[in-house]
Amino acid sequence: MRGHVGLAVVIDLKAFRRACYEAARRTAGELTEFRISGEPTPNFHQAIITYSSRNVAVVCVRDAPLMALAVPRVIGFTPEREAGPLTFVDLPDLAAALEVAPGFRLLTAAELDGPIDKAKWPGVSQYDMRHGQPQTLGEGLFNYWD
Repeated sequence: MRGHVGLAVVIDLKAFRRACYEAARRTAGELTEFRISGEPTPNFHQAIITYSSRNVAVVCVRDAPLMALAVPRVIGFTPEREAGPLTFVDLPDLAAALEVAPGFRLLTAAELDGPIDKAKWPGVSQYDMRHGQPQTLGEGLFNYWD
């Protein structure tokens, strides 16, 4: 597995789940589903939190302690699978609840929708940069490339 940000690390899925359950509880949401990516693609996991007016995905890169909030995606190998760039969102209450997750960094929609600053993110795979040609940091970090 290629590392996207520095050295590849194994994400503590239990810590990710715990953080998402706690954030859902604190924000009056219900964690309804975990979508764990065990295949080469996508390179991120999703925790789906359901609120009365919407569903939100907390996404976490498989090999880096980076999280973001996004519109949920279908990641299984089914006809409805989606493979384009994620749509990142900012939800201040949920973000505040997640920022206490030890060992993880929550990125904002503005950061992820902006360009990739190679000086700030030197560990983003050069192979991925050439192969996927991401236009934004979000595309470079959270993707469906093999």
